[in-house]
Amino acid sequence: MATAQQSASNDWQAINGQHHLHPFTDIKDIKEKGALIIESAKGVYLTDSDGDEILDAMAGLWCVNMGYGNPELAQVAQQQMNQLPYYNAFFKTAHPPVAKLSSMLAQLAPKNLNHTFFTSSGSEANDTVIKLARRYWAVQGKPQKNVIISRTNAYHGSTIGAGSLGGMAPMHEHGTVIPDVEHIKQPYWFEACCELGKGITVEEVGKQATQALVERIELLGVDRVAAFIAEPIQGAGGVIIPPDNYWPEIKRICEHYGILLIADEVICGFGRTGQWFGSDYYNLEPDFMPIAKGLSSGYLPIGGVMVSDRVTEVLLEKGGEFNHGYTYSGHPVCAAVAVANIELMQRTNIVETVNDKTAPYLQKAWAKLAEHPLVGEARGLGMLGALELVQDKAAFKRFDSDQGVGMICRDHCINEKLMMRAVGDIMIISPPLVMQESDIDTLVERAHKALDLTQKTLAT
Repeated sequence: MATAQQSASNDWQAINGQHHLHPFTDIKDIKEKGALIIESAKGVYLTDSDGDEILDAMAGLWCVNMGYGNPELAQVAQQQMNQLPYYNAFFKTAHPPVAKLSSMLAQLAPKNLNHTFFTSSGSEANDTVIKLARRYWAVQGKPQKNVIISRTNAYHGSTIGAGSLGGMAPMHEHGTVIPDVEHIKQPYWFEACCELGKGITVEEVGKQATQALVERIELLGVDRVAAFIAEPIQGAGGVIIPPDNYWPEIKRICEHYGILLIADEVICGFGRTGQWFGSDYYNLEPDFMPIAKGLSSGYLPIGGVMVSDRVTEVLLEKGGEFNHGYTYSGHPVCAAVAVANIELMQRTNIVETVNDKTAPYLQKAWAKLAEHPLVGEARGLGMLGALELVQDKAAFKRFDSDQGVGMICRDHCINEKLMMRAVGDIMIISPPLVMQESDIDTLVERAHKALDLTQKTLAT
């Protein structure tokens, strides 16, 4: 006999299946099997409609850095709603929350970034950066300098513009790809080993990936190339950590050719790497820095593009209206919560705690999972991690994609009360920054159990 909770779950699943179209989801599959209904959350744990607690090793969607259920952030949202629930940033208007947030970001970011254009998401931020980069060159009399170079397997959002910047073929198949976006080799050591069927040095992979940028610039002509965009660490691509020789050379190449550098910090920003930004970790001074997710710890939708002095000085000198914007750019409630979130991070020294304590603990524990027969590589940095699930570790042989090994593992994770994401046959994590050492122990223990169950499933 079904319990009252189970009946409620079934009701919500039925309603959801009849009316809700999910992002990045097989519509038929979710209608047949039903969605996992999340009803509440606290700290690093979710509670589903059956009353089960699930350890969230993905911080929602890479964003709930300060954990769930923080009353301070909720109170700030309520206060701001009572005072000024909405006003736009168009037509020479502003309000205190957005002014304060832009000032705080300038103090936190790399020293050359002192202005922010606000959006509601990372996708909107990357749409914005396309226009800003192209306008920077156009106002200097170089409208033909409009090509943006990105990487294969990159993810920069799912709108038409941001999806075009991304290098994922399945996304391109679902919509028009805008012109003048190019994609080059990514700095992905394990994939290179799988392609060769044997090992290759990490340094050689970094060299090949940076040389690919030089070759594409030379092929297109520097007079046509506006910018290069990349995440400091590729997130949705599979937590791909670049070789040590990658970013210093990319930075040098951009400076040599005089092209703009865009560091997409939507995932890496706000403490994820153990520094405030991935650009801090890799000593970058980008011309544009898209941000979102951890800016408000996911409590309200807000994003933006931080813009370098080099760019803003040109735009100020040349003048003219930037014909771009969103109804909710710099929304006062979202901005107020982002301010409170940053103040909370500063007051609790969470970034320093991650760098000095929890990230090293996580990476040490996570690395032990490389001993599992299914794991070809266990990699990570800061509060990010990935497991490459393989058929043969010694030969760098992956499973056939139609086996769906990653989704098998993900289902076992859910059954073991662990929220861990599958990207193909790569299992990835991005836990809340507030996760404690005991939570990390639970995470790794449940991940190991899920791997054992996956191995058993594959053997039957």
